[in-house]
Amino acid sequence: MTLEAPKLLTMLRDMIMIREFEELAMKLRAAGKIYGVVHPCSGQEAVAVGVCACLTNSDRITSTHRGHGHCIAKGADIRRMMAELFGRVDGYCKGKGGSMHIADFAIGMLGANGVVGAGLPMAAGAALAAQLDGKGDVAVCFFGDGAVTEGEFHEALNISAVWKLPIVFVCENNLYASNNAIAVQHHITAVAPHAAGYGMPGVAVDGNDVLAVHQAASTAVARARAGQGPSLIECNTYRWYFHSMHDKPPPETRPADEVALWKSRDPIPRLSNDLMARGLLSPAALQQMRAQVERELQAAVTFADNSPFPGVADLLTDMYAPDAART
Repeated sequence: MTLEAPKLLTMLRDMIMIREFEELAMKLRAAGKIYGVVHPCSGQEAVAVGVCACLTNSDRITSTHRGHGHCIAKGADIRRMMAELFGRVDGYCKGKGGSMHIADFAIGMLGANGVVGAGLPMAAGAALAAQLDGKGDVAVCFFGDGAVTEGEFHEALNISAVWKLPIVFVCENNLYASNNAIAVQHHITAVAPHAAGYGMPGVAVDGNDVLAVHQAASTAVARARAGQGPSLIECNTYRWYFHSMHDKPPPETRPADEVALWKSRDPIPRLSNDLMARGLLSPAALQQMRAQVERELQAAVTFADNSPFPGVADLLTDMYAPDAART
């Protein structure tokens, strides 16, 4: 598939926005402006952008605890995202969800989730709804290599294959589930071969090459829209930082040479250098793009700072439980 220059530049900008949002979120968490846990996805930007560039607002996605990139790539408002991280009422969940629970149904973002593998059955349900609607929409489920050990992974793939649901399963294989290396958890570390057991296509791609991800996703999405059923894409990538951050960054436990190797495969300069080589981007235009992203992020911080905290009266609003549980 040949992509036009505007699409390519948008994909580059989205990756830069994700990277800078994550870098800023870590600084703000260390400064005490953000509450709760932050799971940065720096280094993995090409997966979210490459896949979501194939989707429309009516296509639905499910995410993980490391979901900021998916939100931004799907079109979420970074001001409301930042307000949610700040715990303010103008956040996507009115300040009650925090980093791991951002959702925006208007753009098809069904939510990030702190439970490993929880998005798999949700995405299958969204795909069933799309199939029943008959409008050609699809569902995409982002999950990590750690979720492959969960029963939901096999259940979701099985029912999706049996019912030929319009769904694409996207594994962000970053080699670690929390701090556990993939070889510790899996006898066979490749994820894509699991697809064969359910009679669906399974491919592995360079998850740090946004164009390779986009090509694989385009094929899988087109197949789903045509009623041909699910696909599994394994995107081999790497997160630059720790599993999660609380008050301060935890110590790095992964081999330094491994981290350095993967940082040298940064997906952002890979695309920007390619666009420059093709004459589609200049150094000055790239600088302007980065400056615009910085201005938008600072505006998001100002928006979040100016938003009030939820009041005591808001404690039980949007809570769904039997009346007896409230007493």
